[in-house]
Amino acid sequence: MRSRTVTMFHTVLVANRGEIAVRVIRTLRAMGIRSVAVYSDADAEALHTRVADVAVRLGPAPAAESYLSVERLLDAAARTGAQAVHPGYGFLSENTGFARACADAGVVFIGPPAAAVEVMGDKIRAKQTMSAAGVPVVPGRTDLAMTDDDLVAAAEEVGYPVLVKPSAGGGGKGMRLVHQPEALREALTSARREAASSFGDDTLFLERFVLRPRHIEVQVLGDTHGTVLHLGERECSLQRRHQKIVEEAPSPLLTPAQRERYGALAVDVARAVDYTGAGTVEFIVPGDSPDEPFFMEMNTRLQVEHPVTELVTGIDLVEQQVRVAAGERLSFGQDDVRLVGHAVEARIYAEDPARGFLPTGGTTLVLREPSGEGVRTDSSLLAGAPVGTTYDPMLAKVIASAPDRTTALSRLDQALADTVVLGVGTNTRFLRHLLRHPDVRAGALDTDLVERDLDDLIDRTVPVAAYAAFALGRLAELQPAAATADPWDVPDGWRLSGTPAPLHWDVAGPDGERLRITLTGGSRMLVGEALHDVGAEELSGGWLVSVDGTAVPAHVVTDGSRTWVHADGTTVALTELPPAPLHAEAASADAAVRSPMPGTVVAVHVADGSPVDAGTPLLAVEAMKMEHALTAPTAGTVELLVRVGDQVRVDQELAVVHPAGPAPSDPSHLPHPDRQES
Repeated sequence: MRSRTVTMFHTVLVANRGEIAVRVIRTLRAMGIRSVAVYSDADAEALHTRVADVAVRLGPAPAAESYLSVERLLDAAARTGAQAVHPGYGFLSENTGFARACADAGVVFIGPPAAAVEVMGDKIRAKQTMSAAGVPVVPGRTDLAMTDDDLVAAAEEVGYPVLVKPSAGGGGKGMRLVHQPEALREALTSARREAASSFGDDTLFLERFVLRPRHIEVQVLGDTHGTVLHLGERECSLQRRHQKIVEEAPSPLLTPAQRERYGALAVDVARAVDYTGAGTVEFIVPGDSPDEPFFMEMNTRLQVEHPVTELVTGIDLVEQQVRVAAGERLSFGQDDVRLVGHAVEARIYAEDPARGFLPTGGTTLVLREPSGEGVRTDSSLLAGAPVGTTYDPMLAKVIASAPDRTTALSRLDQALADTVVLGVGTNTRFLRHLLRHPDVRAGALDTDLVERDLDDLIDRTVPVAAYAAFALGRLAELQPAAATADPWDVPDGWRLSGTPAPLHWDVAGPDGERLRITLTGGSRMLVGEALHDVGAEELSGGWLVSVDGTAVPAHVVTDGSRTWVHADGTTVALTELPPAPLHAEAASADAAVRSPMPGTVVAVHVADGSPVDAGTPLLAVEAMKMEHALTAPTAGTVELLVRVGDQVRVDQELAVVHPAGPAPSDPSHLPHPDRQES
């Protein structure tokens, strides 16, 4: 990476949080620039506040009162003597008001000119501008201020399936894919609400959905002296909910000639808006026609997936952003840019793929991040720190590079296997299955692959080594007490004969199935009906667990009734259950509606006590800027237990649907006091 000290900026404020703040601070330190972190009350102990030279509190947890407060950010810049602000991505990174406010305050905004942000930040205006410039765009309707009626009419004109998109923002938030006309109006209502919540603007437009599309983007870089160049492309077709999860550079689809064409188109797009700094031009490409790219949008900021470009070009993009903002010329030209090898990135989210990628949360009890040849980790994780649902659920990025794509994919798979995050549910196991998918290995990608093959990508099975780690870890927890307590009081299986009694644990795994684990004599284990020889050796920071002669590293931590285990490259949470009752209680006929994630109730669609049919939308819960609709599981009368604005826990009961028919308390069902019942 190129590096020389910048003297124009001695202090830069990073107006963001999480892994991007940590990543920017790392480059600032390498350049000899003092860094200022900002934080909300929810992030008071976050990693970015610890690695920065200075940390300034902005306000309470809600983003509007902290990370989105222009006044508080500029006050923090003034108090710390910051000469420039790096916005990271998300929050105010593409906010023209913030860019102009920085200029008015005499603080350099490390990003493109406000005019470029304004044009490209409005997706409708951007498409109109590019179409006028001769850049091919996706067919659709991009009229300004279209009502829901206008959008319904436009969909008939464009043809289904259609993609509903917010004019402001990005990251897949507010986007809805609609296949049938009858589903459009509900999608528009939900999309407007999410867009308004995420970006403060509920303007929508429509595009025709390209079948079997690939998402390819080109990294551009421009200085204030007229130089604009590209740094090659990234393949970003592996997505869930229209948000990228695995990215790579270069794309396995493009030929060298196509790569040059895409790069030239991207440079034309950047020049059309006098772009400076780092930006990304995104194209949607029919999988069978890579010669026909359609301009989709331009992100006027650093992208989450920028590390893969850095690893194949050897260029630190954050450093270049800082140098361009300081007025320097780019120190290299287009002919100097060479793509060497291959790099792949996977995003680790606090989410549960088996539950529709709903956000999770918790406290990071144990943390081990991967390293080694060709492995890079950009992370905001910190052992002992809580992971809430206030902000975006992305926790870290693991990136692997190698001379070729096959080796890079294998390195990334192993790096994910070595990633240990206990206490918070993540998508790491899902990512490993995705990287092993035959179409992914072959480079036959499209943006629908994850949704199409989701059932095959989700694995809820628990490795035997995880059960062994659970049992041996629980046994070890009992040992310290044995040295000081009466042996009869220590439930470790000790008997007067010296032969340990079997120890039993009833647990529920990820699929909720009840299973009994029996440890016999400390060296044999029954999992259900299967018998295994087991053993364990305690290592620094973990265990080496053997099952039937095969040893694997493991990590175990217990949090209340739940034990988190990482073994054989897999993380699972096992919940210890009380002994099963002799007689199961009769299940209630009432159907409870529970929250699938921690979050906030943002909409209630029915009145308390109203009749509902099975499938009737009842309410919506939002967490980490993602909205989830909950419907009636059966027909009956709904009893609401929450209202809009309530904070709810995962699995909290939000409503109950009482089945149709008279309730048990109905007086007509009670015996008449004057009549003898026979």
